[in-house]
Amino acid sequence: MDILFASAPGFDQPLAVLKHCHDRIRKQLATLEKLLPHLAKNGADAEAQKAVLAVLKYFQNAAPLHHDDEEIDLLPELTQTAQGGDAELLSVILPKILQQHQQMADQWRRLETQLSNIADGSSSSLDANDVVEFQAIYQEHMQIEETQIAPMAMRLFNPGQMHKLGQAMQARRGINSI
Repeated sequence: MDILFASAPGFDQPLAVLKHCHDRIRKQLATLEKLLPHLAKNGADAEAQKAVLAVLKYFQNAAPLHHDDEEIDLLPELTQTAQGGDAELLSVILPKILQQHQQMADQWRRLETQLSNIADGSSSSLDANDVVEFQAIYQEHMQIEETQIAPMAMRLFNPGQMHKLGQAMQARRGINSI
């Protein structure tokens, strides 16, 4: 059987969905990195424009939903549940995570303008420093979430909390539960 796409986990596994989002973010970050030499060599050709449109679509649509999943549902639920050492750790890393979300949004606005100009063919310029900074913020952010936040949620959340998180994520995307 030929599988065209790796199937995404279902919303009954909300932490796996968040990890899957991280994998998709890594793919888009890699595309941004590959665009730099491509643009230098080929300009804003059709291939570059196609790649840019995919990056724009992801970071304009899916990435904000992912951040909302964390800020509106995951992190508040974790804050309410965590006690002792877990609560202490959260008090340290939660402000950093929220700050990183703001840094990513600020950096994205700079990149979005450049990418939109590449997409419409009016420019072939992409600032390498902006790309590197965007990647660095995201990589550090995902590392914290995957090594600290997700394992803590996996350990502390009961099935009802996991279900509630998954339902909220599903609703945010306008997907009806079956």
